[in-house]
Amino acid sequence: MASRLWGRRIGQIGALGIVLALTGVVAWTFALSWRPSDKYDFQGVDVSEDQGAVEWPTVKAGGADFAYLRATYGADGRDERFADNWADVYASGMRRGAVHVYSLCRLAADQANNFNTTVPRTSDALPPAVEIDFDPGCESRPVRDVVLGELRRFLTMVEAHSGKPTLIKISKRFEASYQVTSAIPRTIWAVQDFFPPDYTARPWRMWQANDMRRIDGIAGPVRWNVVAP
Repeated sequence: MASRLWGRRIGQIGALGIVLALTGVVAWTFALSWRPSDKYDFQGVDVSEDQGAVEWPTVKAGGADFAYLRATYGADGRDERFADNWADVYASGMRRGAVHVYSLCRLAADQANNFNTTVPRTSDALPPAVEIDFDPGCESRPVRDVVLGELRRFLTMVEAHSGKPTLIKISKRFEASYQVTSAIPRTIWAVQDFFPPDYTARPWRMWQANDMRRIDGIAGPVRWNVVAP
């Protein structure tokens, strides 16, 4: 009797495990394909050399209206695929913009020079963007006034080159530490998977909504973004 009871319980536990596993697979599959609703009229991707060669006409056919392309990082890092992506996105008929990944360990002027000498000034380009987060390879944590002063210097130099205001793409943890969005009046690009962000001092204009989306034309996960209606 006892052995039959234990056998039944083990069977129930096994069945529960299978159900949970299947639920996890369904949820994971849903996450890989999820995008915000069509109330966001303009949706697109941001990519780097990590995605390898991209089939941009296929990406456009899959619903992407624009692409932001990593151009530079720090004072001397340049994305190996930026030039190809910059040309190929234009050829596909999609809008294109360039991103700089900011470092707390390098001078703002050097970083701006890196971006300005890498990214062409073109009238058709989207506003440039600066991506701000804590880099595991940089342990520097300057005081807030220093960070804000350096960011302003970077923005002034990049905007003089591009002729357009720069988007600030900022992580939740960086914003919590430095309150950048309350101090620097620029368009905000916020980051949070699946749920609209609420951590910035002012309403965001762009939202990175899914950093694991899979789409035709790009190998592996890609970051999917929307523009506020």
